[in-house]
Amino acid sequence: MPDEALRTIAAPFVAVGPSGVAIRTRLGHLSAADEEVLRLVGAHLGSLAARDLKRRCADGLEHSTHTWAGRKRALTGESSSRWAGSITKATHDQWALSRRAQLAHIQSLQAGVRTIAHRLSLPIGEKGNRRASGGYRSAREWFAKSRRLQVLQDRLHAEQVDHAVGRVRVVRGGKRLARNRHHLHAAHLTQAQWRQRWEASRWFLQADGESGKRFGNETIRVTPDGEVSLKLPAPLAHLANAPHGRYTLTGAALFHHRSDEWADRITTNRSVAYRIHYDTDRCRWYLTASWTIPPIKTVPLSHARTGGLIGVDTNADHLAAWRLDQHGNPCGQPRRFVYDLSGTAMHRDAQVRHALIRLLHWAQRHGLSIAIEHLDFSAEKTREKHGRQKRFRRLISGMPVSKLRARLVSMAAELGITIIAVDPAYTSKWGAQHWQKPPTGKNRKTTRHDAASIAIGRRALGHRIRRRTAPPPAHQSDGQQHRTAQAGNGTPGREETRPRIPGPRTRSVSPDAARTRATSASTTVRDAPVDQDWVQDSLLLTLLKMT
Repeated sequence: MPDEALRTIAAPFVAVGPSGVAIRTRLGHLSAADEEVLRLVGAHLGSLAARDLKRRCADGLEHSTHTWAGRKRALTGESSSRWAGSITKATHDQWALSRRAQLAHIQSLQAGVRTIAHRLSLPIGEKGNRRASGGYRSAREWFAKSRRLQVLQDRLHAEQVDHAVGRVRVVRGGKRLARNRHHLHAAHLTQAQWRQRWEASRWFLQADGESGKRFGNETIRVTPDGEVSLKLPAPLAHLANAPHGRYTLTGAALFHHRSDEWADRITTNRSVAYRIHYDTDRCRWYLTASWTIPPIKTVPLSHARTGGLIGVDTNADHLAAWRLDQHGNPCGQPRRFVYDLSGTAMHRDAQVRHALIRLLHWAQRHGLSIAIEHLDFSAEKTREKHGRQKRFRRLISGMPVSKLRARLVSMAAELGITIIAVDPAYTSKWGAQHWQKPPTGKNRKTTRHDAASIAIGRRALGHRIRRRTAPPPAHQSDGQQHRTAQAGNGTPGREETRPRIPGPRTRSVSPDAARTRATSASTTVRDAPVDQDWVQDSLLLTLLKMT
């Protein structure tokens, strides 16, 4: 592929650390009265949240601080001012998320329309290339795609109209769970189980923190001893078992992860947000505490490259990693961290965490940074781009690139490991072309993913992926120096071809060879002048010894 056809490769950068912390624990030893109060409060506040979301969607682009304040005043009488503030803020965040999802859906539809229109404009059976798809294989497929083009254009027009007026469509509880109501057999649910999940997903039991208030939150309060109490809404104030309309749970909440940080915050009355939710599968109640942290100061890219790094290639079932020195040469043996993404979401999440913690511990032992691709498959998952390649579409759809990247950055920040993100363009192709064969030996076979990890690491170090060409083999009157050694970043022409040097080194005759032969003196003893120091040729000495 010519160089002008390649897209511009972005420079590597150091990933920014997390800006918040969230920890979770179980609310154990709850009585039947405690669970009943939590259900009543969650259902009541959930109905208020649904009503507020409806009003926010009706406002559309006309939303302002005045309409926000009006919605909050309408909710305060049926709950409290703090509950109303939490509900309106959650509603605003949910509307903004739906707005971003709507824009991403529009971009996906536009990409599908462009792809189909391009392929319909080509003759049937015309082959494509690496940059664009070819025509459709048959007239039947061409006709089916022409009809699909009309469907996509209609959908795109409707979405663009909704986006222009600020109209979004949100399902509290989730669209997937709502659709499962009509496919209970396929979802392996009974109607009672579905109803329980549906109601639990629509409950609202979360409160924002307030700095300066007691233990950082007045609505849901957790003491250092683990005592949990919540402010009851006005219609449910008669259920209070503590002063000032509060209800104290019999169970205690004890955080095991980051317990010292959480205790430091609540003892100094710094804000901590809490969320109570019910797991219908396990029939358990959980409490999640979250707070913001100052942004972690990232190290310069030059410091992160010191001493080399570890290049990581992300795949559907494993992480391929290889350690590289500061010159971009692979060291030691490649490593593979396997995970299984089948099963439930909790199983998949645990598999990803287990693979990442092994990778981070390996990097921590050597004191190295980690280079990983900045992957984004949002434009690659469309069925219009890959057509019949269902297996490939399913493969890239199952790769948790965004979740894996976010979890890796957050876990690495705790261990003090720097993450370098690089452009993923051509890493697999060029890695296999230049680095799959050289490390392969009798006892080790380098895979394509291992070679891609080397390419990722070299790009993060600022080196070219392409290896330098090997020197010509030595012959009887010539030797060679290593040309595969890595040149420095500032060396001029380090990636260009070597200049032509006349002489036997390149098996070419010097331009002035004829004049040299004609004017050069003989090297034998017979023709040497008397006043000239005699110098024995090393080749003649060798011949004499052999005879």
